[in-house]
Amino acid sequence: MATLLIVHHTTSPTLEALLDAVMAGATRPEIEGVTVVRRAALAATATDVLAADAYLLGTPANIGYMSGALKHFFDQVYYPCRDETAGRSYGSYVHGNSDTSGAVRAIDTIATGMGWRRAFESVSVIGAPTRADLDHCHELGATVAAGLM
Repeated sequence: MATLLIVHHTTSPTLEALLDAVMAGATRPEIEGVTVVRRAALAATATDVLAADAYLLGTPANIGYMSGALKHFFDQVYYPCRDETAGRSYGSYVHGNSDTSGAVRAIDTIATGMGWRRAFESVSVIGAPTRADLDHCHELGATVAAGLM
């Protein structure tokens, strides 16, 4: 059975709504043979990363960058997991009040350094999420999970 690890820093009702949409997509009934594991960024470990086959990352955009919690996650897992997880797929979602480009770029840069490959375009949400934003998050979760079947 394949494992999808969702690492998130959920600091607001908006991020909770995005995470819920990602989870709903990743756990659709027609996606079989995939276990979805959800970890807060400050609780996720190298063991979690090594045990997973793909990754979804969620964060607020704070002062033009990913959250400190997600950066801490990457700091903890980068060297212990880089060689072992190269080639695995990932996706991300980012929420900001004005700009998310720096956070998206930082995630992509670190994931590229890990040797991961982007399976789905990053979902970037500014302000209150629309139905289209939530649908896009649902599609993100479903696509990355289905890629493991």
